[in-house]
Amino acid sequence: MIHADVRRDALERWLAPHLRGVRFTLASASEDASFRRYWRATLDDGTTFVAMDAPPDKEDCRPFVRVARMLTTAGVHAPQVIAQDLEQGFLLLSDLGTRTYLAELNAANAAPLFADATDALLRWQLATRAGELPPYDEALLRREMNLFPDWYVGKHLKKPLSVPQREALDGLFALLVRSALAQPVVYVHRDYMPRNLMVCEPNPGVLDFQDAVLGPITYDIVSLTRDAFVSWDEERVLDWSARYWEKAKRAGLPVAADFGEFWRAFEWMGLQRHLKVLGIFARIYYRDGKPKYLADTPRFIEYARAVARRYRELAPLARLLDELA
Repeated sequence: MIHADVRRDALERWLAPHLRGVRFTLASASEDASFRRYWRATLDDGTTFVAMDAPPDKEDCRPFVRVARMLTTAGVHAPQVIAQDLEQGFLLLSDLGTRTYLAELNAANAAPLFADATDALLRWQLATRAGELPPYDEALLRREMNLFPDWYVGKHLKKPLSVPQREALDGLFALLVRSALAQPVVYVHRDYMPRNLMVCEPNPGVLDFQDAVLGPITYDIVSLTRDAFVSWDEERVLDWSARYWEKAKRAGLPVAADFGEFWRAFEWMGLQRHLKVLGIFARIYYRDGKPKYLADTPRFIEYARAVARRYRELAPLARLLDELA
């Protein structure tokens, strides 16, 4: 942890002149699944800011700065970048508060909060321009899904796949890639979920957007409604998805004209994400020593199993999950 102390000391020295020499205290603002750390800087008068520490040998602050500006331009509430030092990997940001959607959501407020999140997502998607973000292409889609056999199955379950199992999984990956690439493309946040949305004014505040890409239109709405850390009954997911689809159509976004077609693309896109996240959560534990994410892997197995059982083409995955159980 010596390295961490050195980084914090350097961050404090860097912050001092940007905070006009006013005395401040630093406290951990949130944990991150990456190497980034966030600190809340509180001034003597109670004013707060957020400081990001992103070790430049492991993280690149430039996408964060760029996408923050794009979100703001699109009318989405994102942190303002007040000061930056890309060489050291430090950013000073406006503070969107401490009230995450994940902590605040309940049965009574879910509908209005999700309506706000849907409206913000539509503004982000409507701002789409070609060439502004890297593509969510076949190579990236496959690289993400391969985290499932490599880290979740091989490393976590310790059950190397047989040749027939690997062939079945490769066939499934091909189907999911084809479905994803057939969708219209828009700006994709890529982690648009309650943990990264803040209850604030205007609502919501949006965080953790540095991995944004140009990709499938269903990706962010399925991330929002089939979340890593909280589950909703299928009736609610269907309702929120239909409301998004109706608003998107009215706004002129290129969603499928038929809701059944949209829903199938939504489910298959979600399955790609679920397999990826299973691999990521295992990798975070075994590579990075962060064990808490593994507790949520059963949620993703259930998401994946439910979708695989609903579609004849995905039956090989349902069988594989049963074999691995």
